[in-house]
This record gives sequence, structure tokens and C-alpha cells, in this order.
Amino acid sequence: MRVTIITGSGAGIGAAVARRVAAPGQGLMLHGQGADDAGLARLRDVAAACRQAGAEVGFHCGDLAKPGVATELAMAARTTFGRIDALVHAAGFADRRSLRDLPREGLDRSLAVMPAAFHELASAALPDLLQSEAARVVAISSFVAHRFVPGGTFPASAAAKAALEALVKCLAIELAATGGSANVVVPGYTRKDEGRLGSLDPAAWQKAAAANPQARLAEPDDIAAAVGFLLSKDAGHITGAVLPVDGGLTLM
Repeated sequence: MRVTIITGSGAGIGAAVARRVAAPGQGLMLHGQGADDAGLARLRDVAAACRQAGAEVGFHCGDLAKPGVATELAMAARTTFGRIDALVHAAGFADRRSLRDLPREGLDRSLAVMPAAFHELASAALPDLLQSEAARVVAISSFVAHRFVPGGTFPASAAAKAALEALVKCLAIELAATGGSANVVVPGYTRKDEGRLGSLDPAAWQKAAAANPQARLAEPDDIAAAVGFLLSKDAGHITGAVLPVDGGLTLM
């Protein structure tokens, strides 16, 4: 059995990754913030779908901004499955406040949920990853760390995602000697689950789709497909890569 921890798996890209990799012989430890009944219900629904696909599934809730929660997640995976072979860090959120309007606590939370939580989770899982036959780590970044245009900057999110990418590259070096890999997937504007708009209103989402060279939003499964490949044995010689899955958005 291969065991994968997936953060942010109650919705969006994280949920799409969980559904894509779920199969017999796969152990999935799903994470969601579980801040309310609706969020917990979404996570349970994803877990049920993964079990129906043949995977063995556990889930753990908690706010990754709080120190210790990521370590608890790694421990839950180890207790449930006995090992950890792969990590997918999809937890995150977009903060569109300008640099002028961004308070220190806003920047702190972005850094806590994205790079700091990833560092804690990867550190807690590293003993297992170094013993795995083919450890795989994939972090979900964002185009906002690569594309800076008037009226379209996300300072907190961009800083957090850039730091996340740097940590993944450092981890890639530490895993390389064992044949493990660590990579980054960079989505463009990606369609949210029904009823969830994120940081943009409907008109802004339509504008974002029109601005993309392919003239459409990414679907969560577009991103999950790339993640699934990077988790596979076929991607064994790819490490430290930053892969845009954005329909050409960062070409502009």
C-alpha cells in the first residue's frame, strides 16, 4: 500500500487530487480544516468517494495555521497506515488585499497556512519519506507568485506561495539521494466548487477566464491530473520542477 497525505482535500483541487489517486492499494489520509459542519460534511463526502474507488481512507481536521496541527496530521497517517509515502499540500487560500491594505496578521496567516504548515508537515513525515521506495511530494502553488500586473496582485498569497516553492526545492535536494521527488504545480485561475467564489466575484471570474489564452478557467481535475502524474513512478526523474497548469496565463 502507498500512503498519501492530502491537505485541503475537502474541496477544490485537494478534493480532485484525492478522487483521482483513490484506488485499491492506496491509503489516503485526508485533511480539511473542519471549521464548520458544512466543511466537515464535504470532507466526509470526499472520503466516501475515495473509499468507493477502493482506497483505504482516514481523515483529520485542524487549522494548519496553528503550530502542531501538521505534525498531528503526520502522526495520524502513521498511526492509521503505519507509513507515509507521499504528501500533497493543497491547503491554501487567496488574499487579494493590496500591500497597502494588508495587515501584518493577514500576511502571517498566509505564511502559516502555506509554507510554514508545509515545512512542519514535511519535517514530521521526512523519516518515512526517506525510507520509502519512491517518496513523492507535490505542493500546489499559484500563478500569483509568478504574474504581477496592475490590479491583479495578491501580495500575501504571492509571498506565501513563493516561500512554499523555495521549501519544495530544498526538500527535493534532501530526497534526491533516495530516489524521492518534490515538485510544485502552479495553477492559474481555477473553477471553484459550486457556491464557492474565493476572492473574486462572478464578474471577475468571467473576466479572468476571458484573459486566459485558452479562454477558460482550469477545472480542478486539470490540476489533479498533473499532480497524479508527479505522484506516479513515471515521474521518478522529475524533481524540483515548477509546472504551470494555467492555460498559458503566466505567458502573458
